[in-house]
Amino acid sequence: MTLTDMAMKKVLYGIPNCDTVKKARAWLAAHGQEVDFHDVKKQGLERATGAAWLAELGWEVLVNRKGTTWRKLPDERRAAIVDQASALELMLEFPSVIKRPVLQGPDRLEVGFSDEQYRQVFKL
Repeated sequence: MTLTDMAMKKVLYGIPNCDTVKKARAWLAAHGQEVDFHDVKKQGLERATGAAWLAELGWEVLVNRKGTTWRKLPDERRAAIVDQASALELMLEFPSVIKRPVLQGPDRLEVGFSDEQYRQVFKL
Protein backbone atom coordinates (compact mmCIF):
# COMPACT_ATOMS: atom_id res chain seq x y z
CA MET A 1 0.00 0.00 0.00
CA THR A 2 1.39 3.39 -0.97
CA LEU A 3 1.39 6.47 1.25
CA THR A 4 -1.34 7.94 -0.96
CA ASP A 5 -3.50 4.84 -0.43
CA MET A 6 -2.96 5.04 3.32
CA ALA A 7 -3.86 8.73 3.37
CA MET A 8 -7.09 8.03 1.46
CA LYS A 9 -8.17 5.05 3.59
CA LYS A 10 -11.37 5.29 5.56
CA VAL A 11 -11.82 3.61 8.93
CA LEU A 12 -15.14 2.70 10.51
CA TYR A 13 -14.94 2.65 14.31
CA GLY A 14 -17.59 0.80 16.23
CA ILE A 15 -18.74 -2.39 17.88
CA PRO A 16 -19.70 -5.33 15.63
CA ASN A 17 -22.94 -6.20 17.43
CA CYS A 18 -24.28 -2.61 17.42
CA ASP A 19 -27.34 -2.41 15.12
CA THR A 20 -26.32 0.95 13.65
CA VAL A 21 -22.80 -0.29 12.97
CA LYS A 22 -24.26 -3.39 11.29
CA LYS A 23 -26.41 -1.16 9.05
CA ALA A 24 -23.42 1.02 8.16
CA ARG A 25 -21.24 -1.98 7.34
CA ALA A 26 -23.99 -3.54 5.21
CA TRP A 27 -24.47 -0.23 3.37
CA LEU A 28 -20.73 0.09 2.73
CA ALA A 29 -20.51 -3.48 1.40
CA ALA A 30 -23.60 -3.04 -0.79
CA HIS A 31 -22.13 0.12 -2.30
CA GLY A 32 -18.66 -1.32 -2.86
CA GLN A 33 -16.96 1.02 -0.40
CA GLU A 34 -13.75 -0.28 1.13
CA VAL A 35 -13.15 0.74 4.72
CA ASP A 36 -11.14 -0.78 7.51
CA PHE A 37 -13.16 -1.74 10.58
CA HIS A 38 -11.83 -0.95 14.05
CA ASP A 39 -13.60 -2.66 16.95
CA VAL A 40 -13.28 -0.11 19.75
CA LYS A 41 -14.28 -2.64 22.39
CA LYS A 42 -11.61 -5.20 21.45
CA GLN A 43 -8.95 -2.93 19.96
CA GLY A 44 -9.57 0.10 22.16
CA LEU A 45 -9.22 3.71 21.17
CA GLU A 46 -5.92 5.52 20.99
CA ARG A 47 -5.76 8.63 23.16
CA ALA A 48 -4.57 10.74 20.21
CA THR A 49 -7.48 9.57 18.04
CA GLY A 50 -10.06 10.31 20.73
CA ALA A 51 -8.51 13.72 21.40
CA ALA A 52 -8.57 14.59 17.70
CA TRP A 53 -12.23 13.57 17.40
CA LEU A 54 -13.15 15.67 20.43
CA ALA A 55 -11.24 18.67 19.09
CA GLU A 56 -13.16 18.43 15.81
CA LEU A 57 -16.64 17.50 17.00
CA GLY A 58 -16.91 18.20 20.71
CA TRP A 59 -17.78 15.81 23.51
CA GLU A 60 -21.53 16.38 23.27
CA VAL A 61 -21.53 14.79 19.80
CA LEU A 62 -19.30 11.83 20.64
CA VAL A 63 -20.56 10.74 24.05
CA ASN A 64 -23.74 8.70 23.68
CA ARG A 65 -25.82 9.84 26.62
CA LYS A 66 -28.78 7.69 25.56
CA GLY A 67 -26.96 4.36 25.54
CA THR A 68 -26.77 1.56 28.06
CA THR A 69 -23.15 2.24 29.01
CA TRP A 70 -23.96 5.85 29.97
CA ARG A 71 -27.10 4.87 31.86
CA LYS A 72 -25.18 2.27 33.89
CA LEU A 73 -22.62 4.82 35.09
CA PRO A 74 -23.05 6.13 38.62
CA ASP A 75 -24.72 9.55 38.77
CA GLU A 76 -21.57 11.21 40.10
CA ARG A 77 -19.52 9.85 37.18
CA ARG A 78 -22.05 11.13 34.62
CA ALA A 79 -22.10 14.52 36.37
CA ALA A 80 -18.29 14.70 36.13
CA ILE A 81 -18.36 14.60 32.30
CA VAL A 82 -18.31 18.32 31.63
CA ASP A 83 -15.59 18.94 29.04
CA GLN A 84 -13.35 17.31 26.44
CA ALA A 85 -10.77 16.13 28.99
CA SER A 86 -13.30 14.30 31.17
CA ALA A 87 -15.06 12.91 28.10
CA LEU A 88 -11.78 11.59 26.71
CA GLU A 89 -11.02 9.70 29.92
CA LEU A 90 -14.52 8.21 29.86
CA MET A 91 -14.21 7.21 26.18
CA LEU A 92 -10.86 5.53 26.82
CA GLU A 93 -12.18 3.64 29.84
CA PHE A 94 -15.56 2.73 28.28
CA PRO A 95 -15.25 2.78 24.46
CA SER A 96 -18.86 1.61 24.18
CA VAL A 97 -19.97 5.06 25.38
CA ILE A 98 -18.85 6.51 22.03
CA LYS A 99 -21.71 7.29 19.68
CA ARG A 100 -21.45 4.87 16.76
CA PRO A 101 -20.30 4.38 14.18
CA VAL A 102 -17.51 6.89 13.67
CA LEU A 103 -16.34 7.04 10.06
CA GLN A 104 -12.94 8.64 9.74
CA GLY A 105 -11.69 9.62 6.33
CA PRO A 106 -8.75 11.69 5.17
CA ASP A 107 -10.66 14.95 5.33
CA ARG A 108 -13.80 14.41 7.37
CA LEU A 109 -15.27 12.71 10.37
CA GLU A 110 -18.84 11.41 10.53
CA VAL A 111 -20.75 10.12 13.53
CA GLY A 112 -23.83 7.93 13.19
CA PHE A 113 -25.29 6.44 10.05
CA SER A 114 -28.01 7.17 7.56
CA ASP A 115 -28.30 6.33 3.87
CA GLU A 116 -28.41 10.02 2.93
CA GLN A 117 -25.40 10.86 5.11
CA TYR A 118 -23.25 8.12 3.59
CA ARG A 119 -24.38 8.99 0.04
CA GLN A 120 -23.04 12.49 0.64
CA VAL A 121 -19.80 11.22 2.19
CA PHE A 122 -19.13 8.83 -0.70
CA LYS A 123 -20.60 11.17 -3.35
CA LEU A 124 -23.15 8.62 -4.59
